[in-house]
Amino acid sequence: MFLGAKRTHVMEGSGRMVVTAVGVNSQTGIIFTLLGAGTEEEEKKEKKGKMQDGNMESNQIKVKKQDGAAAMEMQPLKSAEGGEADEKERKKVSVSKKEKSVLQGKLTKLAVQIGKAGLLMSAITVIILVLYFAIDNFVMQKRPWMPECTPIYIQYFVKFFIIGVTVLVVAVPEGLPLAVTISLAYSVKKMMKDNNLVRHLDACETMGNATAICSDKTGTLTTNRMTAVQCYVGDVHYKEIPDPGVLPPKSLELLVNAISINSAYTTKILPPDKEGGLPKQVGNKTECGLLGLVLDLKRDYQPIRNQIPEEKLYKVYTFNSVRKSMSTVIKLPDGSFRMYSKGASEIVLKKCSHILNEVGESRVFRPRDKDEMVKKVIEPMACDGLRTICVAYRDFPSDPEPNWEDENNILSDLTAICVVGIEDPVRPEVPDAIQKCQRAGITVRMVTGDNINTARAIAIKCGIIHPGEDFLCIDGKEFNRRIRNEKGEVEQERIDKVWPKLRVLARSSPTDKHTLVKGIIDSTMADQRQVVAVTGDGTNDGPALKKADVGFAMGIAGTDVAKEASDIILTDDNFSSIVKAVMWGRNVYDSISKFLQFQLTVNVVAVIVAFTGACITQDSPLKAVQMLWVNLIMDTFASLALATEPPTESLLRRKPYGRNKPLISSTMTKNILGHGVYQLIIIFTLLFVGEQIFDIDSGRNAPLHSPPSEHYTIIFNTFVMMQLFNEINARKIHGERNVFDGIFRNPIFCSIVFGTFAVQIVIVQFGGKPFSCQPLDLEKWMWCVFLGLGELVWGQVIASIPNSRLRFLRRAGQLTQKDELPEEDVNEENEEIDHAERELRRGQILWFRGLNRIQTQIRVVNAFRSSLYEGLEKPDSRTSIHNFMTHPEFRIEDSTPNIPLIDDTDDDSARRRRKYSSQPSSPNKNNNAIDSGINLTIDTSKSAASSSPASPLHSLETSL
Repeated sequence: MFLGAKRTHVMEGSGRMVVTAVGVNSQTGIIFTLLGAGTEEEEKKEKKGKMQDGNMESNQIKVKKQDGAAAMEMQPLKSAEGGEADEKERKKVSVSKKEKSVLQGKLTKLAVQIGKAGLLMSAITVIILVLYFAIDNFVMQKRPWMPECTPIYIQYFVKFFIIGVTVLVVAVPEGLPLAVTISLAYSVKKMMKDNNLVRHLDACETMGNATAICSDKTGTLTTNRMTAVQCYVGDVHYKEIPDPGVLPPKSLELLVNAISINSAYTTKILPPDKEGGLPKQVGNKTECGLLGLVLDLKRDYQPIRNQIPEEKLYKVYTFNSVRKSMSTVIKLPDGSFRMYSKGASEIVLKKCSHILNEVGESRVFRPRDKDEMVKKVIEPMACDGLRTICVAYRDFPSDPEPNWEDENNILSDLTAICVVGIEDPVRPEVPDAIQKCQRAGITVRMVTGDNINTARAIAIKCGIIHPGEDFLCIDGKEFNRRIRNEKGEVEQERIDKVWPKLRVLARSSPTDKHTLVKGIIDSTMADQRQVVAVTGDGTNDGPALKKADVGFAMGIAGTDVAKEASDIILTDDNFSSIVKAVMWGRNVYDSISKFLQFQLTVNVVAVIVAFTGACITQDSPLKAVQMLWVNLIMDTFASLALATEPPTESLLRRKPYGRNKPLISSTMTKNILGHGVYQLIIIFTLLFVGEQIFDIDSGRNAPLHSPPSEHYTIIFNTFVMMQLFNEINARKIHGERNVFDGIFRNPIFCSIVFGTFAVQIVIVQFGGKPFSCQPLDLEKWMWCVFLGLGELVWGQVIASIPNSRLRFLRRAGQLTQKDELPEEDVNEENEEIDHAERELRRGQILWFRGLNRIQTQIRVVNAFRSSLYEGLEKPDSRTSIHNFMTHPEFRIEDSTPNIPLIDDTDDDSARRRRKYSSQPSSPNKNNNAIDSGINLTIDTSKSAASSSPASPLHSLETSL
């Protein structure tokens, strides 16, 4: 902390720096590698290399002259040992985003099934119509084929073909992609108002299947605003910030001055940006919390700072990790000095010999009092997840002036003013949001860099863990000890023993977060694959955000890298916004299901009516133009009406759908078949006895160009009315009885229903020959509407039928294991030739690896014995690269370096190594390449230590 030019000391000198890792071997390189950065550059390099020498097996090590010395340039991610896992992971990352989402997979399969069925039905319809016409005319009636009648026959055949095309058009769900697009686009637009900025459309739908959320703590579950919540003043422990009137005036004055002066003057609390918002904290968060205490005590720190500006501060002992405290000395008007001090309570209290009592007077503070205070004040605060800060002061005489450089004597014999407990408070809406997630079948896990005690306390306050439950709270070191084997490699079996009960992972590194997310996603313990959402704000969170099914980046505190790796950006950095995303995701699923239920009912009825009517009467009761109008109703308008239903809290009262659950549930199947039966009964009744019921002329077996009949107009009108009222039934797909619930919250739905009704009136009354309609009188209109209203009554009857009686057709739209196979696995299978050759290559590679290691060990021993390393560091410090690893406690005692970043198996290693190794038919060529690689490395190390990406030993190993 710099407090003016006259106190600023510039350190000058020289030093020596050891570069332990560069490029893809550094932590930044590792992060960007996991994010898939540099893929395009790699492809360009590969293409350039192929164009130059036309050889698929290009060299992995290039040597170039640089400043007269040979410098080694390693192709990142292509070395046989060092970068395999990264290459595999990068490939996975690039492919995973191209995979179809769960909903897309189910819809594709369902659409194909419906399309095939529709094509079959239309073909059969055309064939039957043609055969029926030919047999009836040329066989039964024995009419000869007369050339002059050929145009008439062709018109009949065209009519039959049009009927077949109409059946096909009605059967194929053209509105399905439209419904999905509208639903997703509408959801994305509305989610923006709920502080969810969606970057990838399918993330919205995927969120509806989420089973786990790995969340940050600071800023997401908490406000990221340090706030004083408890204090100990005048021998009284206040669990809430007290009214200033109850505090001793002298203690209050000292406390306000100590906090106002003994803090960076750049730390301030400013008015909120928005009216009604929280005050803006600028500077050190801990000091902001203490300044907030001053404001809570109805005092203002600024006048005190104005009275004693920064340049009048006599001496400042800035905060550092050694002294764990900060002290500021000011000169009082009488010439004496006063020092205010604040810092970690356990440090500052040890230096206190006095404490202010209940009236603000100083009394002796004995060691016994200190122990009692630790037990009764400090420990209870720590258990509540509070950071404890002790504020103290000391007066010095003006003559003789103290030796300010003797810090040990100056920072002793203090008088304690108070102990303040500050915390980063949990957002008020978070506990309720987490409870909703848990009720919805989503497990929330906290992954934080904070210490385990604070993390556990915050997790309890949030409701992530509850006392008495069987859960796991561990830190990063323990987590890695449990999931890694003796070689430091991550094992899926070990992760599977940890993650189901894990609720809090504290002191975690970015690699730990990535490993946890990958372990949960790759786990095969449960029947359904886990769908994991992750929140993050830093560059280090990028790999985990990229790996997760849905990545949430913070819009306020998030870095550009985190936002780029994410699928959804939380514009308010609030966990409760994730719950909104879950609601919208599930709502997308429900909207598609509602549309499917409605469309499939129309499909079934329209196809059966057209097919049966054509076969019996040689004409479809529903004409081609009428069918297209029905298709417009059930595709475009229905998708717009049903896909814009707003979400409700009831969506969070059930478990996630799951990846393998059928898209069409048994309840939906029951509704489709039930309403289909009702509509078919009504249509066929009107078709065959309608003329008798309404006392009108029959429209059956009409000549080719006969005018529209009133009979068929009633059938068409009734059919449309039934679809309109069934559209209201389709709003509920889980067996709810009140189909009108919340109908007026969706004005689009109401507008479309009334608009369609109005257009239908116009078509029937004024459509005439183009729509094959005859105007109807009021009585017939009332009958059509009455039969349509019967859909609502029939819907209540269907809701009373138990689902257990309908077990057929429940697997429609369900993904099979084959459908769920990721594209990357398919691609890899295509790349491999056959099992015998793969095993042969794997055996050769393992043999070469063993030979390489023996050669490496021999050459390392020779290198140590020789004078190759003169001028470099001593041999016993050569493994210092491990001190800079992500997990130094998991040092691998193997000759092959394997920084524990992501788990890697021998199977995958061999497969990837095969791609970049030389041809197996020439082992001598391989050995020569190996030898030359080792010689290159040693020579390069002799030239300059800095040209190697790591220590010389590390270079030896990674070059292989």
